[in-house]
Amino acid sequence: MRPPLGAYAMDTRTGRVGVVMGHVGPYIQLRPYGGGREWDVEPGAVRMATPAERLSAATAYANARSRGEVP
Repeated sequence: MRPPLGAYAMDTRTGRVGVVMGHVGPYIQLRPYGGGREWDVEPGAVRMATPAERLSAATAYANARSRGEVP
């Protein structure tokens, strides 16, 4: 099952959480939490992110932003 657009998903290859931006060909396109460059993931390497994983991604983004590492 492909996650719907706008859902938070986990790339099991890299351990990164992203927002589903599209389904192009055989791939699912994810964008990092807080924005950034999208990356392609094979459907077999994607699953829905858990609430804890979403919170962890949000916390990491907030911390990076407070350090001035992201706009």
